[in-house]
Amino acid sequence: MSGSSPTRLPTPPTPHGRRVMAVVVLVPALVALALWAFAWPAARTAPRDLPLGVAGPPAAAAQVEQRLTRPEGAFDIHRYADEAAARHAVEDRTVYGAVVTGDGGPRLLTASAASPAVAQMLREAMAEQASAGGTPVQVVDVVPAPTADPRGAALSASVLPLALAGMAAGAVVTVLGLRGVRAAGALVGAAAAAGLVAAGIAHSWLGVVTGDWWTVAGVFGLSTLAVAAGVAGLGALLGRPGLAAGAVLMTLLGNPFSGASSAPEMLPRPAGAIGQWLPPGAGASLLRSVSFFDGAAATGPALTLAWWAVLGLGAVLLGGALRQRARDAAPAPERTGAPAPVA
Repeated sequence: MSGSSPTRLPTPPTPHGRRVMAVVVLVPALVALALWAFAWPAARTAPRDLPLGVAGPPAAAAQVEQRLTRPEGAFDIHRYADEAAARHAVEDRTVYGAVVTGDGGPRLLTASAASPAVAQMLREAMAEQASAGGTPVQVVDVVPAPTADPRGAALSASVLPLALAGMAAGAVVTVLGLRGVRAAGALVGAAAAAGLVAAGIAHSWLGVVTGDWWTVAGVFGLSTLAVAAGVAGLGALLGRPGLAAGAVLMTLLGNPFSGASSAPEMLPRPAGAIGQWLPPGAGASLLRSVSFFDGAAATGPALTLAWWAVLGLGAVLLGGALRQRARDAAPAPERTGAPAPVA
């Protein structure tokens, strides 16, 4: 017999080793995902089919429209007969602004309440054209942002806290083991309380949103409920993986893709559209509509939030019913923990 030693097989990683490897891989992956979600839209902010109106005599309006088509695809031009029609379109949130040509030089109608960033971008664009043509442009802010929040920073900053409140409510309800009607009632109650608190701070104290107080409180509450119900619904159906998926969806996609700090049309495609399908983006759009525009263009985001709330609560009720059915179908010794009778 030879004296060679037997070949050693590689030792499989221990459970602790696998956990260390999981942490080493997971943290950089989360960093990459977060940077992609937050930095990519910020680095690629530019108008993409941004609705903009042009009004005035056909010949002059055609010249303005031709200049606005560069760069290609930046603006979605809407033609209006006169300044009154263009102003009405701005107030209805059909367009973010309008260029009015005619006697007295060109005028730019903006709505900083819809998006201070877009209003500033339009002013800069028109100022550049005015310097090239030698004709000053008069700027009229048709729907101004509140004086307490002229840059819209406070309103956009409210998106993440509401999302966090909704995620916390959904996670707590799931972790505490609430099921069915009790879970749904807890979510609705928590969202209603969050809406009242948010309206008290943003409307009554800071004055960064206006409009009817109870309507604003309802929007805050519905936004929170949409997030909470979505997270709790995923948790009720999928368990802890569902909670994690809900948190990632609302935080790493819903918040940076909301367009609250600029506009959905200023984000790279399809981030802007995705953001409006998620509760944070729909909530920010609905809040602007009811606060500054008397509810104009509120139907779409309101339906989005309602669907999230209804489907999420439905998933919570369904998950509770399925668990109850599984518990009732289990053998008596398994349900009670008593030892099985010996034959």
